[in-house]
Amino acid sequence: MSGRRVELRGGVIRLRGDRISLRVDPRSMVVGGILLVLAAVVGVFAIGTGDFELSVGEVLDTIVGNGPPGADVIISELRLPRLLDALFCGAALGVAGAIFQSLTRNPLGSPDVIGFTQGAAVGAVLQIAVFGGGTLAIAGGAVFGGFAVAAAVMLLAQRAGGTQGYRIVLIGIGFSTLLASTTAFLLTKVSLETSQSARLWLVGSLNGRGWEHVVPVGIALAVLVPCALVAGRSLRMLEMGDDTAAALGVSTERSRLALVAVGVALAAVATASTGPVAFVALAAPQLARRLTGATGPGLIPSALMGGLLLAASDLAAQRVFPSTPLPVGVMTGAVGGVYLMWLLFNEWHQRRR
Repeated sequence: MSGRRVELRGGVIRLRGDRISLRVDPRSMVVGGILLVLAAVVGVFAIGTGDFELSVGEVLDTIVGNGPPGADVIISELRLPRLLDALFCGAALGVAGAIFQSLTRNPLGSPDVIGFTQGAAVGAVLQIAVFGGGTLAIAGGAVFGGFAVAAAVMLLAQRAGGTQGYRIVLIGIGFSTLLASTTAFLLTKVSLETSQSARLWLVGSLNGRGWEHVVPVGIALAVLVPCALVAGRSLRMLEMGDDTAAALGVSTERSRLALVAVGVALAAVATASTGPVAFVALAAPQLARRLTGATGPGLIPSALMGGLLLAASDLAAQRVFPSTPLPVGVMTGAVGGVYLMWLLFNEWHQRRR
């Protein structure tokens, strides 16, 4: 057993004998811990507030099975699934955004900008408006649509000379515009009731979420996030450019395709559960990188930031206007617009200095 003792030397966690090692960044660990604490605080408030108010102590007691009468049903059947769905989907979008921004080496290279989320939206709207599919069919349509658009973007980029970042961004933006028009066209060809239902889904909402929504996203995270972490070394090398990555032994095209598949799957699963929630995949990786100050994709901080952003946005959407709660996509869109204006102002300020 002594040969398995864990040691920390020079910012690297090692097992005795150096058979397994993991590099850690103290600042990233501190930031991750703070994000976890903030997510827990948001979660307690989200569970405890509403028409049936619960104190922090009552929330904690109910979670361990000693809460007041009726609280366990409200929490376990209504509020906890909604919170977990927000945390899981936000984490999936955060990791997907980090992968694509790192691959494209462009802060705009997130799945909701380069068309993959729009592809998932078209697949879901086809199920809602044309085929009249249920929850499972809508989720399947969203996943299929996301992968179909990703395949088309990567194929066109390859035929244009290679799957470098700027080609993916440019082709993806073109697809995003085309797919948005396709969605709008589909909604003009259905009944008013069906159109309203589809438009509500397109805004992005966590209303009515239950365990049937939480479990698939949780399973997807358990499978896909480790895959993303395993591919993290190749992602870090690809940030240096294809020539450098190839010189270091990375198969650039194969690694890029594998990372795109993981990123699209994460974005599509989140979109299938909540609808195309805007700006989380765009903002979460950038905010996480600013806080940690670390180089590289920063997948775990991005996941924590994405979960916190979506859960906090959903809490604000419910409580800012309690008489008419807003869909979470409206709140994330508003926050994302403010964030983009701040980025533009910051860029303008830096250029003037």
